[in-house]
Amino acid sequence: MPITLTALNDVSPDPTIALAQARALLDEVKAGRRAGVLRLYRPEPSAAFGARDRFLPGFPAAVAAARDHGFTPVLRSLGGRVAVYHRDSLVIDHLEPAAGLLSGTQERFTGFGDWYTAILRGLGVDARLGEIPGEYCPGEHSVNVAGRIKAIGTAQRVTHSGWLFSSSVVVADPDPIRAVLTDIQSALGVDWDPATGGAISEVHPDVTADAVEAAFRTAYSERFTVEPGTLTAVEARAAEGYVEQHRL
Repeated sequence: MPITLTALNDVSPDPTIALAQARALLDEVKAGRRAGVLRLYRPEPSAAFGARDRFLPGFPAAVAAARDHGFTPVLRSLGGRVAVYHRDSLVIDHLEPAAGLLSGTQERFTGFGDWYTAILRGLGVDARLGEIPGEYCPGEHSVNVAGRIKAIGTAQRVTHSGWLFSSSVVVADPDPIRAVLTDIQSALGVDWDPATGGAISEVHPDVTADAVEAAFRTAYSERFTVEPGTLTAVEARAAEGYVEQHRL
């Protein structure tokens, strides 16, 4: 029988608070007060820096570059390096209970990667699983388009009793993505190939963020029991305690 996921659509438009809410929701899943959560939303322009980015000499300049481009800099608690996204992107946060620390971690990367690749292929996208040379926030389970452009980046936060699998899908409007990444990576001193930092629409101009969002919502409803819900007042207050950990 499929697990029930509560779909929360009331994600804060503030990127910092949105991350803090995810942390609070993971606490609820860990405590057994939620069976599973799905947040599928269109984010405001954000530059989500990884923990390793903080220790690079150019980090303050990279944060300033993000702001200069109109992207809110935030510090994420998940793995990986800086990832950027905007309103023509899709963020997917999937949370479930866990049997133990690190249980199923590799399988989730592979399973979600294969599934998300198939969803994009269903839209006619030449989606492929695997890292492409020179991509930003590199990972072997990234989803790319035609072996040229990174389309989906994935990351996890895993605890003894719950996990959060978060993905960002950059669908359209590639120029701001490439521009902000160019300046951020330059400030951090990280080598990368700017050609990899665009959007699905560069290869498939007819694919829209609305269409991608609809496809993912349909795929989730077919695989899981998805029920609508809202963030509780208790969860909102708990999220307030995490905000400063994500603010830059």
